[in-house]
Amino acid sequence: MALQHLTRTRLQLIEQLTKTKQHFIENIYYKCNTLSTEIKNENLTNSLWSSTIISLMTEDYSLDELATIALEDLAEFLQKLGRGRFKAPEKLAKAIQAAIRGSYRLPKLQQDSVNVILGLLAREIRNLEQMIKDIDKAIEDMVEVIPEYQCLTSVPGVGKVYAAGIIAEIGQIERFKDHPQVAKYAGLNWKQNQSGNTNSQNTKLVKRGNRYLRYYLVEAANSVRRHDSEYQTFYMKKYQEVPKHQHKRTIVLTARKFVRLVDAVLHSQLYTPPRRLMEDK
Repeated sequence: MALQHLTRTRLQLIEQLTKTKQHFIENIYYKCNTLSTEIKNENLTNSLWSSTIISLMTEDYSLDELATIALEDLAEFLQKLGRGRFKAPEKLAKAIQAAIRGSYRLPKLQQDSVNVILGLLAREIRNLEQMIKDIDKAIEDMVEVIPEYQCLTSVPGVGKVYAAGIIAEIGQIERFKDHPQVAKYAGLNWKQNQSGNTNSQNTKLVKRGNRYLRYYLVEAANSVRRHDSEYQTFYMKKYQEVPKHQHKRTIVLTARKFVRLVDAVLHSQLYTPPRRLMEDK
């Protein structure tokens, strides 16, 4: 119960952070409405709420100053803000300047109000991110005394926090008859006359189950598919089946597959790689 209190609070903080980031993006649009488009045009993966973009849009830099500075100087400045992590700072600088030139300008009074809101939201984002780091540390410290966590973390890609969230909601695995019952409890089952194997992109989950367990299963499955070739293959196959909602649909199907592994691991104590993977090594 103590662990569950931490993991559920963590999800609530994640949801609050997501809403704050969405609000931040809405106000970025008022200030520089083509920024996201220009970043995509340059094939960059930078998010609008990265620490660099937040600093650029909320500190004492006017759009006119950023638009007129030499491209090389802006790239160097961005690299400094990003602590040298950008692989293509020139492309990011080019996207930012193109966005500024292509955006409409707000009247000064309205611009000032947007700047105030962006500053407040940036502060909230940083505070929430720090709170999530703190609660993650508390979760990691607490889960280590629970034997089941070693079973789940033996699966490549499942960290202590995701394992904790799953354990906190499942409790003793023996109270579930089989993995379909675990999936139903998490709300990872589909409405009658529909199936997780359907090719329709509009298949809907029942979503009457434990939303906390569903969240941690989905997040863990998303991590596992990056570390396990079998799950990556499954993910790519399902992703290519439909033209819309690809990731959202596919990661839920991957989570449903992952439930079987969670059920098996918690019953057998430790994860054993498939024989074919052991033979490949």
